[in-house]
Amino acid sequence: MKLTDREWKEFKICDLFVMEKDKKQVPTGAYINKDNLRKGKTPRITVTSTNNGIDNYWTSTHKNYRCFDNFISVSFLGDSFYHKYRASLDMKVHCLKTKDIELNENIALFISSCLKNNTKNSSYGNQLSSTDLPLKSILLPINAKGKPDYQFMEDYIKEIMRTKRQEYINYARKILAGGGGNRKINQPLVDKNWKAFRITDIFLSIQRGKRLVKEKQIAGMVPYISSTAMNNGVDNFIQYDERSMRKYSNCLSIANSGSVGSTFYEPFAFVASDHITHLKNKDFTQNIYLFIATLGNRLSQKYNFNREINDSRISREKIMLPTDDSGHPDYAYMEQYIKNMMLAKYNDYLQYVSNLQYQNIQKYLIP
Repeated sequence: MKLTDREWKEFKICDLFVMEKDKKQVPTGAYINKDNLRKGKTPRITVTSTNNGIDNYWTSTHKNYRCFDNFISVSFLGDSFYHKYRASLDMKVHCLKTKDIELNENIALFISSCLKNNTKNSSYGNQLSSTDLPLKSILLPINAKGKPDYQFMEDYIKEIMRTKRQEYINYARKILAGGGGNRKINQPLVDKNWKAFRITDIFLSIQRGKRLVKEKQIAGMVPYISSTAMNNGVDNFIQYDERSMRKYSNCLSIANSGSVGSTFYEPFAFVASDHITHLKNKDFTQNIYLFIATLGNRLSQKYNFNREINDSRISREKIMLPTDDSGHPDYAYMEQYIKNMMLAKYNDYLQYVSNLQYQNIQKYLIP
């Protein structure tokens, strides 16, 4: 199925989705003070471009607390996500529910992608309000009657998902076939001897990134790592300028401020902000980095927004590691532990995706 084989047409948002207040604006969430929110099971959608817009899980009895089911959220910055579950909306997050059909995941993913093309220019200086959004146009494929071709949208996404699942099945089988073996380790983690080591003794290269304000970030292909606990620390994709930036690769990144202590393994080349310190040991493998990253995240319990990890503190900081018989970090154990975990996960995912693929095929075989 090809997008280029279809005829496309522009539709006003107000013509396709449910409106309110004299059909002039889309439903929108409302600000609820944290004092009026309690920990619960309902996702709260905020203005964020990660984690499907979910900030946390809350419940509330406040009169302005609004929940919606099976809808597409659009923030005032243009981010768009599908929510097949019941969720509440924060202020400046809008709700789109189709008028003529009931949304399903495939149709919603297609529409959400099309929406992003028309809202990508939204910003803090050009916000997408609940009255602006209805007048926006969205380009969609149409059927013979000139109406949105929802069946094509569903079939197109299904085909993509089937292809992606098969690609993963092939990839996972290849990994498992040549994964180096799931060798049994002698001791579980709880039975290992552990010891505190200075970060400066573990990592041979420790350096903070450089400050780069948002206004000077030019869109590009290089990941920009900042102090976020989401998306492996990636905050943006920018162009690299060696005169004003510092680029690192194959190392750990640790947030000095913001989401203090958030630690990620970065296998790719990236630019680091001044809120990030890179930790590198050229002898470490991916598995060793992943093992240590988990332990590094525990620093978030010690530091916070008002007590950052500055250069002086990180030079004195220690991290607990399993040791060998000589009392040195047992890197061979860390390597095999993560390798075993990864191979087990690949096998679990392979079985899940294979079953899902089989079930979808069966739908077409059953009369």
